[in-house]
Amino acid sequence: MPKNAHAHFILGLMYQRLGQPMKAVVEFQKSTEILKQSEEETGQSRPQLLSLVQIHHAQCLLQGKIGEHCIPDKGLQDEEIQDIVCKLKESVQADNQQASVWNTLGLLLLKTGHVQSSISILSSLLSVAPDNLDALANLGVAYLHSGELEYSARCFQALLMKDKHHSGVLINYGALLLCKYGSVVAGSGARGGQGAYATQIAAASAAQQCFAAAVKADPKGGHIWVNLASTYSLAGDHISASRCLEQASKLEPNRMSIRYAVAINRVKDAERSQDPTQQLSWAANEMASILREGDPAIVQPCMAWAGLAMVDKARHETAAAFEGGETDLKEVEERALYTLQQAIEEDPDDAVQWHQLGLHTLCTLQFKDAQSYLKTAIARRKGCSSAWSNLGITLQLSEDLSLAEDVYKRALSLATSEQAHSVLSNLGNLYRQQKRFVDAHQAFAKALEICPSYAPACNNLGLLYIAEGRWQEAIACFDQALLADPLLDAAKSNKMKAVALSPSCMNGDSPMSPTILNSPETPLDLPPSSSVLTDATHVISEHNVNSMELAFKIE
Repeated sequence: MPKNAHAHFILGLMYQRLGQPMKAVVEFQKSTEILKQSEEETGQSRPQLLSLVQIHHAQCLLQGKIGEHCIPDKGLQDEEIQDIVCKLKESVQADNQQASVWNTLGLLLLKTGHVQSSISILSSLLSVAPDNLDALANLGVAYLHSGELEYSARCFQALLMKDKHHSGVLINYGALLLCKYGSVVAGSGARGGQGAYATQIAAASAAQQCFAAAVKADPKGGHIWVNLASTYSLAGDHISASRCLEQASKLEPNRMSIRYAVAINRVKDAERSQDPTQQLSWAANEMASILREGDPAIVQPCMAWAGLAMVDKARHETAAAFEGGETDLKEVEERALYTLQQAIEEDPDDAVQWHQLGLHTLCTLQFKDAQSYLKTAIARRKGCSSAWSNLGITLQLSEDLSLAEDVYKRALSLATSEQAHSVLSNLGNLYRQQKRFVDAHQAFAKALEICPSYAPACNNLGLLYIAEGRWQEAIACFDQALLADPLLDAAKSNKMKAVALSPSCMNGDSPMSPTILNSPETPLDLPPSSSVLTDATHVISEHNVNSMELAFKIE
């Protein structure tokens, strides 16, 4: 049978597309040998075909090695990378005008975790071939991996200016917007009203346009529908978000990442429901099935446990809020603690899961344990403002007010523009407790200047007015808090008590003066429910955490 280099190349491509890279490697090797032998025998070379064969050869070597090293965070060995790079250099020497070789090299480095090297290669390529759109797209992804979101955005925006229908970039740019603006969204008891997060809403709208265009180009891409659902959820359109996830489930019912997203959405639906039991049960079953059936190379065990922990944590908060019985509450509390600890056991260096464990123990009023877990989270991620803020809450509730103030100020120094108002609200509450009313007013004024209808700040400002004997202003603040967030139970309770205790309603002196209401001898009502310590919901599968807010009830 005559030797046919092109036939071996086509066969190799077939194996590559079937996901059998090592079989493809054999065919590409045969094709390369035939081409080189033909050149020696006839003196005629086919540099373009040889270059193409070697590029695909290198890609398949990479795919094969990744298959062997599917354990997360375990990269390729240096000699394996050198083998791949060597193949690419051979193709460049054969035809140095082929920019695709350098683009492939940058992509290979990115996939093997050598992000900075990938950025260097792709940047160099674009300096000599600025119209190479694939290289520009890959550079944007590399910057996204490195956390340099501004540079990543510039790449994607530049590419969309040249090709507004580039589906891959539409998806990546939409993901970047969600990562930057939608990784933390306030949940029940911590919202700031319809106009509070204008930047997030604008980002959600832009991301929505990206994913809608991508869905139009590829309507059968389940992962695109999931991301589109995230944009609707960020914008507050939960019905459309559920419909998108339903469509994704129909397209790819066995895809673990989609099932994970559906389970997370059920948890968020439960938080808005008057009867969340069924939604949480479905979510728990879905997460448990992912743990049983999921491929660790696709869904990491730590993420699966974190998802189940999120469900159990929501179950505990629901049980506490609806007072389902002390025995049931204890059982749910222990289950949530177990799953959180399992998530940490899978990845002890994950600061987010330590943070979640700290939030759970804070909700159950175990302040010393919460402090320990939050300090561990901070040790792993020192720049996390919300972890510092939550540590401040535990110190404040432990009556270590001086240290709590220092911690809040540290949180404020690290806070982004989307986080500062929540920290200022907590700091204002601390000043109120210390009877530093002028400082408290300044803190609340700054918080409401940043986020004018931030519900917990409105509620806590109402408590400050009560401490000063200004009952009507207090009632107006509680009304404003409920207008911004009807689910903030603390504001409902505070308004009812303020109305009942207001001198104008009682036609005489209040049986409890403002001094007594806020005195250290009068214990604060702190049931372990989300009406007092409001947590945050999670939008994408990475479980980012927002600050818990203090919203004290009046005694």
